[in-house]
Amino acid sequence: MLKKVIAFSTIIVLLLLSFSCKDNVLPKPASYLRLDYPVATYAHFDNQCPFAFDMNAKAIIKGEKDCGFTISYPKMKATIYLTYKPVNNNLNKLLRDAQKLTFEHVIKADDILEQPYLNPEKKVYGMFYQVDGNAATNSQFYVTDSTKHFVTGSVYFYAKPNFDSVMPAASYIKNDMQRLMETLEWK
Repeated sequence: MLKKVIAFSTIIVLLLLSFSCKDNVLPKPASYLRLDYPVATYAHFDNQCPFAFDMNAKAIIKGEKDCGFTISYPKMKATIYLTYKPVNNNLNKLLRDAQKLTFEHVIKADDILEQPYLNPEKKVYGMFYQVDGNAATNSQFYVTDSTKHFVTGSVYFYAKPNFDSVMPAASYIKNDMQRLMETLEWK
């Protein structure tokens, strides 16, 4: 009986050893999502409104009421909203409203960077805001000539705010918004 138990145990050990000989398991290396966006090419946009600007040629622009526009990026699920307001002795109110709109995001924002913009030759003055963090908008701006015209712009993504996920698209559109702001001219 002892010989049978020893023989049986030896067979079990040999079977376990033969099935346990496999390649070493290695962890997979970390991978990152790669998002390639087309190189931005810009086209001049002009219509009956009192201002004109350059915009990304791949974006889709739609006119809204009172010289407001939506500039859509369907593949990125984002839209830039442009709003025009005439200045009628209400410049301080327009400035406060534009700044209030930006700083309403301070609850979710990690940081809000302000970049002043001055172009005395074209009489375009304004501020560009970059909102870092999980805020509803990542970029906003306003421009004015201080006497007649006031334009605001903000970008919104059709997704739950998660800065890490939308960062590549937000950076791409931020560059487009800065180009739009810097090329804006009054008629």
